[in-house]
Amino acid sequence: MGQREGSGAGHIAAFAGMALIWGLTWLPMKIASEAVPPIFLAMIRFLLAGLCYLAFILARGLPLRMEQPWRVVVASLLITTGCYSLLFWGVARAPTGLSSIVNLSLMPIFLILVGSLYGQERVTPRRLGAIALGVLGLVMLFSGRTGAAQDGALLGLAAVALATLSYAWGGVVSRPLMQTMHPITLAFWETSIGALGLIPVSLLVEGYDPAYFAGLADGRAILGLTILVLGGSLGGFSIYLWLVRDWGAFQAGLYSFVSPVVAVAVGVAFANEAFGWPEALGMAVMLSATALALTEGKRKAVAA
Repeated sequence: MGQREGSGAGHIAAFAGMALIWGLTWLPMKIASEAVPPIFLAMIRFLLAGLCYLAFILARGLPLRMEQPWRVVVASLLITTGCYSLLFWGVARAPTGLSSIVNLSLMPIFLILVGSLYGQERVTPRRLGAIALGVLGLVMLFSGRTGAAQDGALLGLAAVALATLSYAWGGVVSRPLMQTMHPITLAFWETSIGALGLIPVSLLVEGYDPAYFAGLADGRAILGLTILVLGGSLGGFSIYLWLVRDWGAFQAGLYSFVSPVVAVAVGVAFANEAFGWPEALGMAVMLSATALALTEGKRKAVAA
């Protein structure tokens, strides 16, 4: 079956904008974490994003009803609380470019692995190859970051990998909800419930200090939250939903090849992050794993 209607210049421009936005969010996330603790930052981001989603829902008259509440809660704790507590904590300690590579390259692989446990996906030989390449790419990225000076970065990248697993698990859990709830309504509940879950995590890990709220007035926090909430959560996600509807999940998911390149370029240019041949080879291997995973999905869609 051919492409759906809506593959013109407007959709291509929207795709480029989405990939650019999601590639640009990594460095502001790290910079904002210099002003306030990272998990506290994630909590504020998703509380603000939840309020924005609610305003949109009320303005458009969308239904607020929550279907299968237990499933929504579990998905929210995995997608928002589990993923972003680990992701923000990890990015605060690791280079943003490598963090984006680990996150975006592992996502389709973890979706396959977790989906197979729930009977939603099949582990085919092609997908086994993607998993093997993904593991090899991770080893290559991590191998250059051993030693005392790199312990923090290594731990940060490991947290990013666990964050990706948490998000993929939550995505699989929430997949049936997409058939019964409006995507913006689902995004509101998963964002808001997950943000509430981030409150005790932040208190346990980072403690409470009134200075955290004062830090939100810091220019770094304001810039980071503006880009993360308006750009990442609202702009990028809205474009993604639109493209999934008109293009399908495969083509919309190709941002996984563009956003890491943007994040690496921004990290090298503006944060002097190291990126040599070992990192480039690891990136190439991991993006090859992503290509294998995504082309399997495309092949199945064409066959159907």
